Amino acid sequence: MRINWHEYFMAQAMLLSLRSTCERLSVGATIVKDNRIIAGGYNGSVSGEVHCIDEGCYVEDGHCIRTIHAEINGLLQCSKFGVSTEGASVYVTHFPCINCTKSLIQAGIKNIYYRADYKNHPYAIELLDKNNVHYELIELDSGTINSYFESVQ
Repeated sequence: MRINWHEYFMAQAMLLSLRSTCERLSVGATIVKDNRIIAGGYNGSVSGEVHCIDEGCYVEDGHCIRTIHAEINGLLQCSKFGVSTEGASVYVTHFPCINCTKSLIQAGIKNIYYRADYKNHPYAIELLDKNNVHYELIELDSGTINSYFESVQ
């Protein structure tokens, strides 16, 4: 049994989500170019700051302002280490929020693959369509991933 590329990269995003320090929603993102992982991210606090799992969420207007979203963390890793995201794809556990969508477009991401719908904003979808960014729901349940791991000897 061989895992396909979509399953492989989405599984990486799922694994990254396990590093999340947000109690409200664990999100992971894997940025891929030419079938190679160039960065990954998960939602959590700024380096060196307290985490929501330790001190609770810092919520204003219904949003935790303490965390950086997974997609942004991945993009910032690329920026920090001088890795181009032009033409890359992102695998993310949840449909990106409007701000992450805008950032992904500006960073040159051409494909967004997500595992779950999450407050899919109509304007985000409009922006993706206008900018010719392909977006696709990848159905991958944890049972499928578990079966792959169980097949490893």
